[in-house]
This record gives sequence, structure tokens and C-alpha cells, in this order.
Amino acid sequence: MLLTVVTATYNSEKTIKDTIESVLSQNYPNIEYVIVDGSSDDSTIDIVKSYEDRFKKKGISYKWISEKDKGIYDALNKGIEISSGKWISFLGSDDYYLEGALEVYGKEIAKRPDYDLIYSKVQIFQGSKDLKLVDREWSWKIFKRRMDIAHVGAFHNRDYFIIHGNFLTSYKIAGDYELLLRSNKHLKAFQINTVTARMNYGGVSNQNIIKSLNETFRAKYETGKTPLLLCIWDYLYSYTIIKLKKIIYSIS
Repeated sequence: MLLTVVTATYNSEKTIKDTIESVLSQNYPNIEYVIVDGSSDDSTIDIVKSYEDRFKKKGISYKWISEKDKGIYDALNKGIEISSGKWISFLGSDDYYLEGALEVYGKEIAKRPDYDLIYSKVQIFQGSKDLKLVDREWSWKIFKRRMDIAHVGAFHNRDYFIIHGNFLTSYKIAGDYELLLRSNKHLKAFQINTVTARMNYGGVSNQNIIKSLNETFRAKYETGKTPLLLCIWDYLYSYTIIKLKKIIYSIS
């Protein structure tokens, strides 16, 4: 079964090599790698081009485009449209897979071809320090209140996009959460009991906390149909926790 990995990039010259190498080093025999660049003005595209021969020699389909876009979810939608795999994953340009990750996914997907989402544990890191392990079994009761699984390291059945549509480009941070809320409690998700990827702390959502909270509120209320009072409570709770952490950090 063909597995597609999509990476959106923009001025990612400092991190994109590790991301690409992590895909290139996988031993799973049927991979397609798609890079969608937002017209970078650093050396990102030169780096991307430099890997063409190595992917070709290994027999891995390698596609890339570089053009202006309307944000990360517009770029990911482009990746979906030019991809061919039955299952699609989205790997950040500063994240990377661990050795053997796609082989693990391939085996689990083969057992559950009718599922919507197959995801794993993901290690969040910053520099040389491991910060948090994202490790939670999916349940609608929790998911409708917060995004508690890592989008990095998750494979989506292409049929999900056919049924529910692609990412909404009006979202800039929480579009992955909104996408999975569309199927409500009917989402068929399975967690692999393995760490398959490392996610760099410092992504868009961490740099724009208030915007992330606002978009999460919107996704829960409009798409997830979570009651308004719960959305307000969750917003205020998350905002308070963030403020307290900043205060503690400033005096420590």
C-alpha cells in the first residue's frame, strides 16, 4: 500500500535536511514524498532539489512544488491534490520520523484499512531537551474539548478527505483539529503504541497562543458542536494556565 508523506515548507533551510533524511532513511518499500514550498527566499529549495537523485536511486517517488500559498493548510491541500497514496501523513519541516516508523504504520494500516486515522505516540522536543510525550488514546469525550493527539505522526485515509473535504484555509493554526472534528464521534481512530516521530516545540500554534485558542474555540463550537459554555470554560482555563506558566517562568 502506497503511503504518502506531505511536508509544507517556507524558509526552512535550518531544519528541512533532518526532515527529508528521516523520510529517505525509511525501509518501508512503498513511499511517496511530497514537498510543498511557499516560495521560500532562503536556500530551502536548493536543499530540496539536491535530494532528487537520492530518492530516485532508492525508488521513492519524490515530488515538490514551490509557489506562493495562503498559509500552511493551503499548502497541505496542494499536497493532497498532487499525491497518490491511499494514506496520507503530514510531517512538519522541523519534525522528523524515527527509524522504521513507516514500516510500523504500514503494518498497522494493513490491519485496519477502513479506519479514518492511524496515529502514534510523538515526542515533543526543544533543542536537545525532550519536553513531553504525546500519548493518549482517542475518545470523543476528550477530543471534542481539546486536541490531545499529535497531528505529526498520523496517517489519514484518503477516503476521509473525499467524504469530509480538505483543510479549511480560513484556519491558520487549528485546521488539523477542525478537520478531525468533522466526523464527530464517528471518527475511527487507532493509536499505535510506539513513538514514531519527534515534533519540534516552537511550531505555529506555540508562537501564536491567543490565535490558537481563538481558532480552537471556533473549531469546537462551529464544527464539533461543543456547547458554548464549555467552549468558554475551556478557553478561560487554557488562557489562565498559560498566563500562570509565564509568571512562574519569569520568577524562576
